[in-house]
Amino acid sequence: MAERHPWRRYVAIGDSFTEGIGDPEPASPGGYRGWADRVAEVLSAEAGDDFAYANLAIRGRLMQGILDEQVEPALALQPDLITISAGGNDIIRPGTDPDDIARRMDAGIERLRRDNATVVIFTGTDVAFSPVFRGIRGKVAIYNENLRTIAARHDCIVADQWGLSSIQDSRMWSPDRLHLNALGHHEVARLVLQALNVENELQPGAPEPLPVATWRQARTEDLVWARTHFVPWVIRRVTHRSSGDGISPKRPDAVPMNLPAPMPKGTDAAD
Repeated sequence: MAERHPWRRYVAIGDSFTEGIGDPEPASPGGYRGWADRVAEVLSAEAGDDFAYANLAIRGRLMQGILDEQVEPALALQPDLITISAGGNDIIRPGTDPDDIARRMDAGIERLRRDNATVVIFTGTDVAFSPVFRGIRGKVAIYNENLRTIAARHDCIVADQWGLSSIQDSRMWSPDRLHLNALGHHEVARLVLQALNVENELQPGAPEPLPVATWRQARTEDLVWARTHFVPWVIRRVTHRSSGDGISPKRPDAVPMNLPAPMPKGTDAAD
């Protein structure tokens, strides 16, 4: 007989990755599901009404914004399980220092461990497969090594996305090439549950072989992506705006999964 998991109040904090962008689900608060909701669904299935879940993540947030806006509200909900994924938006910005980002993450983790909640952190994905982000692979690797040191120092659990080969596949990502799609979020949910040592019935995806694209098709897809996703992202950077401006957390209170969460403001999905 499987051992029951010990957690009864789960709070997720972070950016678009944790909010679930790329995994649309009209019936979910905010219109997105994502890996954190999927993890909460599994944990709730065992614990029922004795389990509560909040998701404070907001798309576009940088490390400091997550620490300043989400850590204390998360602790106020008195969770015994916290997941935090932060720093990805900082890492992809030119000129940022992964060591500096990690130092701020370290301070945030120290605060989150204040009440001895179980804390799960995430390494960044190995982006070698992505022509768009391959150039920052070394930067991600440096940040990941810092995160492993932080996890060891504060006794955190590491969900190792760098080693998650299943998402190193363009078919696991949404058309913007920045966010996981439903299948990718499903794989991350499986990773988190494995890291927590929680038995579950989620099955690994079985993607079909990659279609072979001609050179002309690939270049056409690149032009469409640049016009639809990359140019708006650059404009937001230049004008110092964020896709998360005006957005509220999709699950601001820790409530049982079978109770409706208030619908957050805002609908833009791009990070």
